[in-house]
Amino acid sequence: MIRFENLTKSFRLRGERKVVIDNLNLTLPTGKSLALLGRNGAGKSTLLQMIAGNMRPDSGRIVSDGTISWPVGFGGSFHRDLTGAQNVRFIARIYGVDTDSLVAFVEDFAEIGKYFYMPVHSYSSGMRSRLAFGTSMGIRFDTYLVDEVTAVGDASFKRKSNAVFRERVKAASAILVSHSMNDVRAFCDAGIVLEDGRLQYFDDLDEAIARHQALMA
Repeated sequence: MIRFENLTKSFRLRGERKVVIDNLNLTLPTGKSLALLGRNGAGKSTLLQMIAGNMRPDSGRIVSDGTISWPVGFGGSFHRDLTGAQNVRFIARIYGVDTDSLVAFVEDFAEIGKYFYMPVHSYSSGMRSRLAFGTSMGIRFDTYLVDEVTAVGDASFKRKSNAVFRERVKAASAILVSHSMNDVRAFCDAGIVLEDGRLQYFDDLDEAIARHQALMA
């Protein structure tokens, strides 16, 4: 369960205040894989980062009764001067999981070769995303936050990413941001649509997609 209580977030743009989340009150159900839909700039990534605790709201709060991943595909949680392996070991200690097991999983999964033992500042954005995705999939969370991660890598890596993500969400919830309706239909069973700072929940995924497409038209 994730509950938003009077949640508000805004930014200053060219001297004006832009509200991206406007006094939001909503409870998301447990055990659902939710598609988070909305136009570019609607605030989807901002909402994910607030759910993860990476960004503070202006007011209100987010309440959860389970563990939540960082936004998969977001590499900001890594220290740029440490190697990939050192970052993974640090994260393992923070989340209380077996260090050697997580390092072995991520090294095998990310497929970045010798760069796994090189500083993260030498990585491409795709390599950082592979490292972030592999690390998050190596830890069992109650809710996974995913931001377009299946777009990373070649066809073989995408298939592997899809398979491990599908396996994880069999026993967990997820919130997925994607511009691909094929991915949305493949991974999600309900939807939430963000528009003008308001979030609307749809238990029927097709209804969520229809609402999103109507807003985009």
